[in-house]
Amino acid sequence: MPLFKHVKLTTPESVELEFTLAGIGSRALALLIDYHLLGMGLVGFWILWIIFANRLMTYLSRLEINYSQVPLWLLAIGLLISFIVYSGYFVYFEVVWQGQTPGKRFAKIRVIQDDGKPVGLSQAALRALLRPIDDILFIGVFFIFFGQQEKRIGDWVAGTLVIQEARPQLKKTLSISETAQQLAAQLPEITDLTQLLPDDFAVISEYLHRRAAMTRPARRELSLKLAREIRAIINLEEIPPELDSDQFLEAVYVAYQQQFPTY
Repeated sequence: MPLFKHVKLTTPESVELEFTLAGIGSRALALLIDYHLLGMGLVGFWILWIIFANRLMTYLSRLEINYSQVPLWLLAIGLLISFIVYSGYFVYFEVVWQGQTPGKRFAKIRVIQDDGKPVGLSQAALRALLRPIDDILFIGVFFIFFGQQEKRIGDWVAGTLVIQEARPQLKKTLSISETAQQLAAQLPEITDLTQLLPDDFAVISEYLHRRAAMTRPARRELSLKLAREIRAIINLEEIPPELDSDQFLEAVYVAYQQQFPTY
């Protein structure tokens, strides 16, 4: 039995990608880090909330009104805000950081949809709202440990997977033109490579390493399609006229690895 389970997804460009599922160890590490950060935030909130409540009660005690129900309302409001902060932490980071929280980023894991697309607001919200159920009596651990796709209840309902973030390394056999190397040095200054997802990078890598086996028409069609899509993702107004689509993809490939050398 392999140590890590894998899942294969096919992109709209007909490129098959294989992902390694995160596993219970990586997910536990990520959750431990997230809960520590979240716990510190909630402790800070409750300190401020208690100070506010004490000052409010002191003020109300000077008035000739019945404020016996105010402490219960303050407690209820505080608990509601705590739940919003608890859920909002995961929703915010998973949407803004494209499937990662601080803990997941440290553990190098990421949430994606079942079809390989980045996680959206609805998926992140469902995962966050169902997290307390998964945490009760370690129900989520049971589902992750015994499930084929290592999903907790929140993942099943939201239609998501948690994968290990692995970006392919630059292969020595890949030929990079000198023109592409020159553009690669300029791309970080004229584009936003952080918008390029690991999945997008994997598609570029797969194409560049398999293009030699493609027929000329198929290679040209796929190269042009990928170049247009990548240009839009990284917010590049236009591809330099002296470069063809293959050279542009080579430049993006090299620039991305140079900007993220740890992968």
